[in-house]
Amino acid sequence: MAKRSKPVGTVTLKHVAEAAGVHASTVSRALNPATRHMVVPEVAERVAKLAGSLGYRPNLMAAGLRTGRSQLIGALVPDIANTVFSPILSGASASLAAQGYSILVADVGTNPARHLELANQLVARRIDGFILATVSRDDPIVDFCLEQNLPAVLVNRAEERRRLSAVVSDDTLGMQLAVDHLVALGHKRIGHLAGPETISTGHLRRKGFYDAIALHGLAAGNCPSEATEAYSREEGLRAGERLLASAPDITAIVAANDLLALGAYDAAARGGRSVPDDLSIVGHNDMPLVDMVAPPLTTVRISHQEIGRVAADLLLQQLTGKEYSTRNIVLAPTLIVRGSTATARGRDSG
Repeated sequence: MAKRSKPVGTVTLKHVAEAAGVHASTVSRALNPATRHMVVPEVAERVAKLAGSLGYRPNLMAAGLRTGRSQLIGALVPDIANTVFSPILSGASASLAAQGYSILVADVGTNPARHLELANQLVARRIDGFILATVSRDDPIVDFCLEQNLPAVLVNRAEERRRLSAVVSDDTLGMQLAVDHLVALGHKRIGHLAGPETISTGHLRRKGFYDAIALHGLAAGNCPSEATEAYSREEGLRAGERLLASAPDITAIVAANDLLALGAYDAAARGGRSVPDDLSIVGHNDMPLVDMVAPPLTTVRISHQEIGRVAADLLLQQLTGKEYSTRNIVLAPTLIVRGSTATARGRDSG
């Protein structure tokens, strides 16, 4: 049998169809993850191999014009340098890629006006939906998505009115695990570095902290908190210094996230306190590398990759027109005990 020669110039869907001996529509279905199941597996595999050997590349612009879909998802994150968001995006990307979608990531910072500006730019590029890691408890980006009838799912943070589906960690349980651990070590004067109150994680973790304090019968007056304006190490340092200055007898700190906890390390060092001998510290998130700081950080682990995967699945349900209702999915965290917590000593445990 004569060997087929590779077409000269751009390889089209028609070229692949002729080489495979099938109709062009069969090739189209075989090469689209969303419709591959409609083709006999042996044929789909043969078509895919031929397409690869011929150097076929799909014309995404033409496909978008035919289907009204770009196969692109916009992801808004508040700080792309924050390693919390990498596993979320990784989990989402894996699920979306299996259905032929790609993610465009925008680092939007903390300015709500900037959020809307970048959202509009992504819509102008005809994205099919959003994954939002940026929302505050009452956020205009949610109004924007609803007004534009854009499929969207929130990750890591939730909106107060729950108008869009969200996939989050159980912030209340996370605080309970942290406080339970410290109380078991004999700590009775425990401080809290709270996240921004405008964000669900800051609000719910602070509430969860005081719910846990009350459950153990500890006096709220012995367990002060300091608010922060952002989730950053610098804010953790500033708030940590305020907390230690106003309540020098606390023996432990529960931080609303790991960056704040690292700032608390800095505050302790500036104040001449050793972690964990003089001050135990618990973080929240289990960011990459917090097991490599000195001492390794005890923290509440969140399933960030699973958050991304579940969010992508919810978004795909909207995109494929399956029966869908707004959902708030809450995943259980776990406590990871490392070297930053220890038994309360002497007067500090009283």
